Amino acid sequence: MTKQNEQQKQWAKIVAKAWADEDYKQRLLNDPTAVMKEEGIEVPEGVKFKCVEATEKQAWLVLPPRPGKGCIEAGEERLAAIFASNCFLCF
Repeated sequence: MTKQNEQQKQWAKIVAKAWADEDYKQRLLNDPTAVMKEEGIEVPEGVKFKCVEATEKQAWLVLPPRPGKGCIEAGEERLAAIFASNCFLCF
């Protein structure tokens, strides 16, 4: 299993726990880094996370960081492929 798939499975477990346990959800919203570490997700040094809860009437769009210089010249289709291949938890 790839690292990306493993991280997606770990995140899915965290989400399921948050749906089932209000206290856990509050800890996730207040300190996502600590919760991710508790669940075995490697968190790179110096990276900060913010967890927000979507509702039925409000969702969040996250614009990822711009890729390295050589990627920008590759064009929109290549950039879209780079984005699509990356996981929201991949570093």
